[in-house]
Amino acid sequence: MLSVVVFDADETLLDLRPAVTGGLLGVLAEMRRLTPAAADVSLADLESDWHAVFDEHSAGPVAEIRRAALARSLARAGLTDHLDELAALFFARRFALTRPFTDALPALAALRPHHTLGYATNGNSRAERCGLAGEFAFELYAHDGGLPRKPDPEFYAAVIEAAGVPAEQIGYVGDSLAHDVVGPQRAGLRGIWLNRAGLPCPPEVRPDAELSTLAELPAALRGCADVAVSRRA
Repeated sequence: MLSVVVFDADETLLDLRPAVTGGLLGVLAEMRRLTPAAADVSLADLESDWHAVFDEHSAGPVAEIRRAALARSLARAGLTDHLDELAALFFARRFALTRPFTDALPALAALRPHHTLGYATNGNSRAERCGLAGEFAFELYAHDGGLPRKPDPEFYAAVIEAAGVPAEQIGYVGDSLAHDVVGPQRAGLRGIWLNRAGLPCPPEVRPDAELSTLAELPAALRGCADVAVSRRA
């Protein structure tokens, strides 16, 4: 039986993209207030700066990558001296606007009587700042205390240690096949794919369960348990 269920954060429990867009729009508005040179800078420019920096430094902490991307954007308008204040503006708006998906809190409430719930993410979406305070028995964040990012095996080893049960009793739920299905499965966990967009699954990847919404998770967990029993029989 799966006794522990661990969740990815961004795009699994948390609707991150509107919050990031809102943060960037706030930065862009302030840039244009500070200098006419920012009139030609667009939201698309700020988004492309993130992707360019992320592609080069994807192994680093998300907050540092975001700050470097903002520095690149501010340089477009000669505003690099304002990095500290505009980074603070971005993060304040990003966290203020980050909300759980509508299916997240009901799913957590349904699971809590029967499962220990955990939260383990590569990102910087601190649960207490994103509408998820007090929801989890444990929380893990990549780069805290030197913890490497998913899909490093050490990340999943930390999940197993925090859960306090054998790996086969842990289900990991997330939107990334590489990080939340393949990585956990290699560590002995069950990998449960939250496929909100209805994307095709490559034939070489076999999630233990596939969901279109978190409302389907309780039934999927029962299905995982049934499969485990049949495999032992």
